[in-house]
Amino acid sequence: MRMPGGLELDVLVAVARHDGSAYGLLVRQVVSAARGQELSVGAAYTTPSRLEAKGLLTSHTTEPLPVRGGRSRREYRLTAAAREVLAAERERAGRRWGAEPQWGQA
Repeated sequence: MRMPGGLELDVLVAVARHDGSAYGLLVRQVVSAARGQELSVGAAYTTPSRLEAKGLLTSHTTEPLPVRGGRSRREYRLTAAAREVLAAERERAGRRWGAEPQWGQA
């Protein structure tokens, strides 16, 4: 499987932080805060759908919220494949940041 790119990884991390209760607006808020810029509403909903199609997320629709006019939410969970992707990315980032700089060596 090809590794997900920047936005997809950010969404996977956001879902991991709220696994089982991650929904579109929450994902948008978490990713926007992490990136320091507002994530578009469209990206907050299409990216999890794309990750679900790739087998990295599963989703279910909740019962409507218990308030007047309450709506259902689509909540996302990581799959085992997504957990492997995140573990590999964390390891790769650790190697990058933990590597000793070899400045000036050929």
